[in-house]
This record gives sequence, C-alpha cells and structure tokens, in this order.
Amino acid sequence: MGFPGTWMTESESMVYRVVPKCACSTIGQIMYYSDHGRFFDGDIHDAEDGLHKWAREESQAPIRANVKTRSSYAFTCVRNPYTRILSSFFDKICGIQRNGRRYRGNLVPLLIQKYGIEVGGEDGREPFDQVRSFRRFLLFVRDTIRWRRPMEPDIHWSAVSGHVSTFIVNGGRYDSIFWTERFDEGMQAVLDRTRTPHRVDLAAIPRFNESEGHGPKRAHPVEAYFDDLSMHLVYEIYKRDFELFRYDFENPANKMPTGEIDLDEVHAKLGD
Repeated sequence: MGFPGTWMTESESMVYRVVPKCACSTIGQIMYYSDHGRFFDGDIHDAEDGLHKWAREESQAPIRANVKTRSSYAFTCVRNPYTRILSSFFDKICGIQRNGRRYRGNLVPLLIQKYGIEVGGEDGREPFDQVRSFRRFLLFVRDTIRWRRPMEPDIHWSAVSGHVSTFIVNGGRYDSIFWTERFDEGMQAVLDRTRTPHRVDLAAIPRFNESEGHGPKRAHPVEAYFDDLSMHLVYEIYKRDFELFRYDFENPANKMPTGEIDLDEVHAKLGD
C-alpha cells in the first residue's frame, strides 16, 4: 500500500497529505522551516531533501511506518471547489509555468482545437473572453473525470475528496482537515498540537503562492463564471467535496464553509 502525495517532516513531527491548489506551497514551506529554521530556496515542490516525500523512494519506508502506526499528527487542507477550479484554469491553462513553457506541453493546443477555448495568446496576457473559455474548460474537466478522455484527470482539477481518500484507504487517519479559507486558524491548530525543532510564528510566515503571476488576472467575480449549466457541471464533478467539506454549492460567491467538517464522516465515506 502506498501514500501518494504525502509529505512528512524529517523530525516526524507532522504528516501532510498534499492537495494541489490548496495552499500546499505554504504548508510545505512551514513544514520545512519547522525542521530547519529556514525556508527552502525555491519552490518547495522541487525540494529533493530536507522533507520526506512519498515520491522519493528513500522516503517511502519512513512515511509508511509512521502512517501505519499513526505516530505523528496527520492533516490536510481543502478548498472551495468553485475557487479551486477557477485557480486551476488561470494558472495551468492560461498561464506560462515556471519552466517557461505551457503546462503539460500539448494540453493547451488540444483544448484550443477540441474545445475552442482561448488563453490570452502566447504569453497569456492578451484580452480574451474569460467566462466563455472557462465554461468550455469545465466541459473538458467533466470529460476527463467522467470518461477519462481525451486524457486522464489532472491532479489540479480532480476532486479534493479523491486526493484526501487515498491516505484513508491505505490505512492512514487524519487528525485534522482544515480549510484554505481559514488557513491561519487551521494551520495554527496543527502547530499547537505538534512539537517541532524550530518554533513557527505563523503571523510572520509569508504566503508562498507559487502559481501567482503565471496567468492572466481574473477579470470578474467568482460567481460571474458560473451560470446554471456551469454550476450543474461543478456539482456533478465535486459533489462529495461540497458535502464532506461543507461548502455552499448554491452560491458561488460564498467561498466560506457553511459548517464544521466531521472527521468521522470523512473517514467513513472516503475509506471504502
């Protein structure tokens, strides 16, 4: 059994299940700082030492042993499906990535050809109809998730509950699941329950938004991108995310959770 997407501090003070587009860069840097008293110089996703990651073969045995015995505080962070899918569109589809190229090579040309989307030209900076292109992107997302065509679902727009579930199915248990929208409160609760080599002053920690500046600025409020059909598609794709993590499907303008997350319910429903 494996624990894909799982990171652990070298001191084994905490275990984190990464969920893309849910403050993962900031959380990773906090974990790194809590062990080393400094931040990783660069994107934490590129770090090949100083932090255990399941993707590193030498990290798998210590992560597996820790999660199986539930030796450390385990947590993850979730986000409103409406704002998360919008962020994925502007960052991964419209934006130029940190390597100077388009995300996943031929993905954007495929979307332009098959779904008629626009992305703001070669550099993502030309004006275009963001609402129309985003709604066409949603059709593509639905196709990848429901029928796995024209490609497999991407981690940046596959459901949060799917990421969260792998940790549970393979034998892990979360001590905390908190919201990106209440990040300081949730992350502080994690820090209060862990002993780290270096104290973390959350108020002094910068936000490491590695996707910021990759793509064009969002020109409209969140709710402008979602008509009745778009909302239906989002609910079809992310129904479990709305229900388990207590987000408001009826109102795309409300990014905040509407109730508390029930950890027992999450483990029961995602542990099948």
